[in-house]
Amino acid sequence: MEKSENKKVIQFKIITIFPDFFKPMLEYGIFSRAYKKGLIGFETIDLRDFATDNYKSVDDEPYGGGSGMVFKPIPLGKAIKKAKSKKETKVVYLTPSGRVFNSDIAKELAKEEELVFICGRYEGIDQRIVDLYVDYEISIGDYVISGGELAAMVVVDAVARQVKGVVKEMDSVVKDSFYDGLLDYPHYTRPETYNGLKVPEVLLSGDHKRIELWREKMKLVETLTKRPDLLERAKLNDLQRKLLKEIKQQLRRLT
Repeated sequence: MEKSENKKVIQFKIITIFPDFFKPMLEYGIFSRAYKKGLIGFETIDLRDFATDNYKSVDDEPYGGGSGMVFKPIPLGKAIKKAKSKKETKVVYLTPSGRVFNSDIAKELAKEEELVFICGRYEGIDQRIVDLYVDYEISIGDYVISGGELAAMVVVDAVARQVKGVVKEMDSVVKDSFYDGLLDYPHYTRPETYNGLKVPEVLLSGDHKRIELWREKMKLVETLTKRPDLLERAKLNDLQRKLLKEIKQQLRRLT
């Protein structure tokens, strides 16, 4: 990994029992390129290295009975202490019980210099670890997956995109869906006509002001029709509020 000069480097440290899960992140795509340029640091920490018995066991049956296993606090606590190079380092626990991850959280986490992620499995981790060490409990949605590794990949990738230099054109990040609380506008490329469907005329006009206005309007249309809940917390500017009012009036006339 090259050393990045005069650019912020964010360190990602992943506590997991499956460190090999993350190898592809360092081999392909934007994340890999950013890692090799030294814009981001990445390290996996094998929880089993902190086991206290010869069997390398890191989980045990839950007190009070019940199905499944729970990660034990002693190995996990040791792993967290090893991972944190600074007292102020934030610890993120991937769990279905956490706040649902979104762009605002990604931007918030991207301000940190170092993040430690705990990838839960089975029935989760001992609650005392949460009480003592965890700063963020994050979920990637209202569904259950086999472990926190996949969730960690999603969160780490989204956070890394917010770091300057990771995405070549920062303008692409700013215009991504959710960056300003809205969905993205529709995109088109060649050919102009496909299966009888044509590219909107405005995109072929060369009039950049018209194109930007169309894109702004379509972001609102997409959000209103697909994710109206986002509009409740989106911070719209004067133009967006005006366009949204026009869109709603047009939709009412069609119904």
